[in-house]
Amino acid sequence: MQRVLILKELFDIAAHQDELSWEPFHPGVDIYRLYKDSESGAAAALLRYKPGASVPMHVHTGFEHIFVLSGSQTDENGEHQTGTLVINSPDTHHSVMSQAGCIVLAIWEKPVLLCQES
Repeated sequence: MQRVLILKELFDIAAHQDELSWEPFHPGVDIYRLYKDSESGAAAALLRYKPGASVPMHVHTGFEHIFVLSGSQTDENGEHQTGTLVINSPDTHHSVMSQAGCIVLAIWEKPVLLCQES
């Protein structure tokens, strides 16, 4: 059975965020899952960072596309403001934080793995 999901006014998502069913993802970060393919690992979601929230170092096993819809987030490549598209290639790794909070659209080709602490 095919499912169609339509999200309107993504650039105004911050004003409509309470209409979505967010779930806890990581401390200070909520997720609204758009899809997840259990066979390939492909997935897409909206991530909502509270001010000061972060996601620890992780590695991408496939491409990751991050589109900043509101606010900004920072990683080892700098601060990414609203309207920025970040594409992380396979086998890259980074940590992410948002000083003021943000909402991003994340699209993963394959699963993301947390890096082990040394």
